[in-house]
Amino acid sequence: MIDVILNDLAKLCLQQQLQVTTAESCTGGLVAKLMTDLPGSSQWFERGFVTYSNLAKEQMLGVETSLLSEFGAVSEEVALAMVKGALAHSQAQLALSITGIAGPGGGSDSKPVGLVCFGWAYSGDKAIIATTEQQQFSGDRDAVRQQSALYALQKLLEIALP
Repeated sequence: MIDVILNDLAKLCLQQQLQVTTAESCTGGLVAKLMTDLPGSSQWFERGFVTYSNLAKEQMLGVETSLLSEFGAVSEEVALAMVKGALAHSQAQLALSITGIAGPGGGSDSKPVGLVCFGWAYSGDKAIIATTEQQQFSGDRDAVRQQSALYALQKLLEIALP
């Protein structure tokens, strides 16, 4: 299934001359890895940011310290700042961000293990169209990361479709 999504995304990006960038936290670069596994991805994959720490989110993507303090790294607000920062710090027109709690530890009552927040953005002629969402995934660390990557790619393809 992921191969079909990636092939469709690659075709679409090539047809529309779009470049893609990623900003990943809990997936640790998994989405960028999956994209670059595809031969020819250098024609449409621009770069990936692995911003695991809060400091990396601030330094590499320009996420405001106040957002991290107020909402926490695992929040739609931070996912939005990450995806916008990825666009701002790249030449890409399409971006996705992922921040979450893959486990097995790190969860709380308000933010349980498996909670993942996403951001997707498209930079058009004069405006950035961005959206965020959160999902609750189950399973072990690897399962949460795999489900997150698949979900992020599915939604990116939906956003990129004309």
